[in-house]
Amino acid sequence: MKEIDIHITLKVLAPTELSAEEQQLMEAAREATRRSYAPYSHFNVGAAALLENGIIVTGTNQENVAYPSGICAERTTLFYANSQYPDVPVVALAIAACGGTGAKWPLISPCGACRQVMLETEKRYGRPMRVLLCGTDEAYVVESARDLLPVAFDSY
Repeated sequence: MKEIDIHITLKVLAPTELSAEEQQLMEAAREATRRSYAPYSHFNVGAAALLENGIIVTGTNQENVAYPSGICAERTTLFYANSQYPDVPVVALAIAACGGTGAKWPLISPCGACRQVMLETEKRYGRPMRVLLCGTDEAYVVESARDLLPVAFDSY
């Protein structure tokens, strides 16, 4: 039998430990949650992508009564970035969520479909994309989406 150990480095940073650019990205993701359409789950998710040219694009989750016809914030954001700026790599992606009262920002992690799309974005541009999972008191940061899905479906 062969055994493979998979290890990732997950940085846990206070918002003040993030760069000014990353703090702005985190705030853009939080702001995006306010535009979410989540009448069924009441769990509003926003994402913000920082492009290599400095532009920040945002997206939100969009629910639909005909589940699973909705879409997650991460995919909304990356698909928009890739369609509007097809030649500009995504440098970083921040993800934030609020549910119920919205008093606290819970740390969330992308679903499997979003992780796969994040990997495809990295593959498209041939470079890693820093991912920030944004909570109230801290952010979990990985240097590549590959860290969130180490055994991924891949065409190569």
